[in-house]
Amino acid sequence: MQGIACSVQRTVWPCQGPGAILSHLDCRLEAIVKFALTASLIFALCFTWLAAAPEEKSPKPQYDSKGNLLRPADYRDWMFLSAGYGMNYSPSPGSHEMFTNVFVQRWAYQEFLNSGKWPDETAFVIDERDAQSKGSINKTGHFQTDLTGLAVEVKDSRRNPDKWAYYGFDADGQTAEAMPKGNGCYACHDAHAAVEHTFVQFYPTLKPVAKKFGVYNEAREQVSDAK
Repeated sequence: MQGIACSVQRTVWPCQGPGAILSHLDCRLEAIVKFALTASLIFALCFTWLAAAPEEKSPKPQYDSKGNLLRPADYRDWMFLSAGYGMNYSPSPGSHEMFTNVFVQRWAYQEFLNSGKWPDETAFVIDERDAQSKGSINKTGHFQTDLTGLAVEVKDSRRNPDKWAYYGFDADGQTAEAMPKGNGCYACHDAHAAVEHTFVQFYPTLKPVAKKFGVYNEAREQVSDAK
């Protein structure tokens, strides 16, 4: 009976011997570790760079080709400073009493908290709304209703020699021209505002901040008649 020959093939490593095989594995392991360390270093550097990058200061005042201010979008999402009802800086009565809600960009608010100063391109929006007393279950007091207009104050030294400018928007207005030099709003803020051109005396969360930085004009808080 003829025998059956069986041949066994052996796996041959590029480097013969147990020592060579271990050396080959060590080389591969070292390469993997180097790659992992390099990737970790790159990730850490990217994270540090992102953390150090200055936060985008937005929104900022936007203008059309004629230099008119565009209506601030989403201003109701800005930092709410205060609200008034029936406020009038003149002793003579106004046409009707309304609510005024004051907003400022969150990034500008944060910078004021850190320094006591309003940065360039700060914008204040006064949201003016009608008042109503009779409605639903309300029996006393007043509540806000329809928007009647916006008053906007902007600090922009690139466009305004006097830094601050004032704009008025109708309820549906999309652009507004800066009020002419010497307007009543500028004169009133210049003469009576407690911090720069802003009525911080009416913003209870900012008064202590302004006082801490020594920028609060105490005299502007005293009762007086606006001229």
